[in-house]
Amino acid sequence: MDKTVKCLLLDVDNVIISEVVEVDAELGDPNCKLIKPYLFISEEDMKPWPKATNQIEFMIRSEDILTIADPTPEIIEKYLELTA
Repeated sequence: MDKTVKCLLLDVDNVIISEVVEVDAELGDPNCKLIKPYLFISEEDMKPWPKATNQIEFMIRSEDILTIADPTPEIIEKYLELTA
């Protein structure tokens, strides 16, 4: 199965690159699973997000995401290298 890697804008200063899986949920409950999210600072600088935990899967409500975009092929390649 191919990974769906997306660029998520959570707020003005937080861009996350992550594998994203949509899940069924009740209205208002988290419905997106982020797998191995990385904070995007630049193409050369991406760090595991959040840094306070070793957990690699996080649930988030799609309503808390400002926008979702497709990363460039270079960003996807770098992300896949970091998460291999």
